[in-house]
Amino acid sequence: MKQKTEQVTLLRDCPAVLIPAGLPGTLLKGSKVLITQALGDSFTVNHNGQLLRVAGRDADALGKQAPPITPQGSEHSAQEQGTVEQTIEQVRAQLKTCYDPEIPINIVDLGLIYQLDKVELLDGRRLMRITMTLTAAGCGMGAVLADDIRQKVLAVPGVDAVEVEMVYDPPWSREMMSDAAKLQLGLL
Repeated sequence: MKQKTEQVTLLRDCPAVLIPAGLPGTLLKGSKVLITQALGDSFTVNHNGQLLRVAGRDADALGKQAPPITPQGSEHSAQEQGTVEQTIEQVRAQLKTCYDPEIPINIVDLGLIYQLDKVELLDGRRLMRITMTLTAAGCGMGAVLADDIRQKVLAVPGVDAVEVEMVYDPPWSREMMSDAAKLQLGLL
C-alpha cells in the first residue's frame, strides 16, 4: 500500500517525538519535512531520514489545520448516553482515531486494545480502564500513545477519568489484527 506523501517547510519551531524511541525534540522553523502519514490528529514526518510524530495541536507548523477532538460515532443524545455498552462503543470509536505512528492502521484494528472496562468510582466519577499492548515491547512510543488515548477518551460523554495499562502478555502478533487491517496492509 502506497501512502501519499507531501513535502512541507515548517512555519515555526515545532515539538516532535522521535519514532520509535519516544524521545521529545524540536523541529526548527524553515526545516523541510516529508509528511508520510496524517491520520487521527497527528502527523508522522520524515526529517533527514528520521521519523517523528507531530501532534495535531501543532498542525499549523506544518501549514495544516488541527482536527477537532470530538467523540466519534456518537449517535445517542446526552440523556441516552451512560450505559456501559454505549460508553464502551463510543470509546472504541474514539480509539479508532488513534494511529500507530509507523503503520497506517488504527490501534483497535491493529489489535493493540485488549480490554475496555467502565468503572464507577466511589466519588461517582466514571473511569475508563484500557488494557493494551504495543507492536514491540521496547517501543518508546507507549507513553505518547497512552497520552493520545487519554485525551481522546476524555472527550467521550460519561468518561471522567482514563487509566491506560500497558501489558506485554500475550505479546502482540499480526494474527491480532482485524481482517480489514490485514487487507489494507496486503497480508490477506
